[in-house]
Amino acid sequence: MDSKTKELIAIGASITANCIPCLDFHITKAREYGATEKELIIASKIGQHVKNGADKKVSEHAAKQLSQFHEEQVDDVCQCD
Repeated sequence: MDSKTKELIAIGASITANCIPCLDFHITKAREYGATEKELIIASKIGQHVKNGADKKVSEHAAKQLSQFHEEQVDDVCQCD
């Protein structure tokens, strides 16, 4: 596998891992290896799709396991936004 392809894969992985420093590093490296903006966008979108799919599946699983999952309010619990 060539270096550009490895970096494009790493971009998708960085997005799924929520790692901003990783994402910045791998975008820079991918550009150095000749990745086009279109390739960077596609790699990013694939990572986002994987992340969104996993998020949906985890939420669905939690809902099956926890009967009150959708009814409980937790606005005051998470202060991360």
